[in-house]
Amino acid sequence: MQPKPEPREMPAPPGILANVLAETGVAHRYATSASPVGTVFVAWSGRGIRALVPVAKTIDFEGKYHADHGRPVVPSEIPRRLARQLERAFETGRLGSLRVDLEGLTSFQKAVLDKTTQVPPAELRPYGWIAREIGNAGAVRAVGSALNKNPVPILIPCHRVGPSDGAVGRYAYGPEMKRALLRHEGLDPDAVDTAAERGIRFTGTRTTHIFCLPTCRHSRRVSGSHLVEFRSQSDAEQAGYRPCKVCRPAA
Repeated sequence: MQPKPEPREMPAPPGILANVLAETGVAHRYATSASPVGTVFVAWSGRGIRALVPVAKTIDFEGKYHADHGRPVVPSEIPRRLARQLERAFETGRLGSLRVDLEGLTSFQKAVLDKTTQVPPAELRPYGWIAREIGNAGAVRAVGSALNKNPVPILIPCHRVGPSDGAVGRYAYGPEMKRALLRHEGLDPDAVDTAAERGIRFTGTRTTHIFCLPTCRHSRRVSGSHLVEFRSQSDAEQAGYRPCKVCRPAA
């Protein structure tokens, strides 16, 4: 009687280990996507987008992700629904139905990022505005630090936050990318910097006697003789102007 042949070990299908790691939550998934500033790496978990990094700014996304998040990340295809939500967020400049996963961040960092999502496209807010809005007016420097570590830039628009002088300011991925994002949204960063250099901190309209931050959508509709410029909040208030209820420029 012939002995039975030993069963042969079949190699696992390609990618099965990565899928198992991702499905069990041991690893997260990532892919590349088009964005307003070129191709980006996008990583996600079951709770939403975890990270976004411009491809041109990293040579080892997997290593960076593991270092930043303490978890491996495996290549995958973006699910169709998530891809649509991501595309819509890039188009509109708003998260909409797209979820982000901020697990691991402090409550302060989450508060800063949540408030930043409320800054409309093509508008700028100072770091101090974010600090004041989250009820911690003295934490301006900490706000800047939290935004510098924003894990999902572009989607959470830290490019819409800048220094107290009203200028465009710096950006974690370089000032040119920040300016490109603002131009994409319809804001002229050169005009913003020019106004800041002239010392303009607020603008108002003579028809309503309301003053705003210069990039507020209400202020930008005003032109010609109806527009008035102020160097400080006290200048505006002494002239009889009251703060805008939309951009909330006053301390």
